[in-house]
Amino acid sequence: MKIKAALSIGAEAPFEIAEVELDEPRADEVLVKLSAVGVCHTDLTMKAAWPEAMSPIVLGHEGAGVVEAVGQDVTGVGPGDHVLLSYRSCGSCPQCAASHATYCHNFRGLNASGSRPDGSTTMRRNGAQVYGSFFGQSSFASHALAYASNIVVIADDVDLSVAAPLGCGVQTGAGAVLNVLRPAGASSLVVFGAGGVGLSAIMIAHATGVDTIIAVDPVPTRRRLAAELGATATIDPAADDVADAVRQLTGAGATHALDTTAIGAVINQAIDALAPLGTLALVGVGAPEVTINVQHVIGGGKSLRGVIEGDAVPQEFLPRLLEMHAQGRLPLEKLVRTYDFNDIDAAVADAASGSTVKPVLVL
Repeated sequence: MKIKAALSIGAEAPFEIAEVELDEPRADEVLVKLSAVGVCHTDLTMKAAWPEAMSPIVLGHEGAGVVEAVGQDVTGVGPGDHVLLSYRSCGSCPQCAASHATYCHNFRGLNASGSRPDGSTTMRRNGAQVYGSFFGQSSFASHALAYASNIVVIADDVDLSVAAPLGCGVQTGAGAVLNVLRPAGASSLVVFGAGGVGLSAIMIAHATGVDTIIAVDPVPTRRRLAAELGATATIDPAADDVADAVRQLTGAGATHALDTTAIGAVINQAIDALAPLGTLALVGVGAPEVTINVQHVIGGGKSLRGVIEGDAVPQEFLPRLLEMHAQGRLPLEKLVRTYDFNDIDAAVADAASGSTVKPVLVL
């Protein structure tokens, strides 16, 4: 079938809106007509790093829409279902069997290879292959092929433009707090980076009663939004010694910290800001190598924990977040700014500049 897609043809090139041919769903695939898709930092990172030899590619991995058709082997989802799309997992490796699907042994092949596991691509343009299958969806498009493992069926009355970011960004920040750090009420949490992921963490920490929640971000508007969403204090890293400021607010330092920036200097600030035996969760995607002060880790008995997708199983976790949103405890709409799908370059530019917290493309 012919669909509209936003093609990434190179790191510096703008997206190209084009007509491509999408396969009919195979036996294990689900055809989703997209209504909205979030723009995530991971999309920007992959656009910058994706090899030109494997271009063009359709990115996008926070899709939301309505199922149009399913393959003969698909169960649990059917035409007409309203769905959110998230990451894909194999369901059969030891990590998946232990409910740690974010660490699936086949995660890279299923989510970031540009093709199906058998090497075939789902799309073509003028007879030439178009890479996709990004997070098992490639949702910068009018339609996507997804799978039962990365689909969450939701109620028909959910606003898809608000819910779309749950599939990655919100899930990552909220899950890092609820599933990994698990701060108790008397704990203190410092969040480095008040973007979509960091603000999701702040909202969840506030909703679950964490006493001290500190947001660190150089952008004044984001610090103000963090305070509105539940941060008890904010720090401008350009004006303050962050670790000293955190200790002034907490005494011995924060019991928990979350880094969303993937910047080495910031990660070291986070380590220094931790109290003895504190834990830092790392969720940012950036340079593959950074230098850390190991003595600050060892000397304080501190822990570093890598986190993918909030250690969450989407089919269990996203309905929980939607319920909290319905209760008014997770005001996602305060993060979202919508853009017409054709304005994807403006949305990406605003995400990169920080002027928009969470751009969502609507179709």
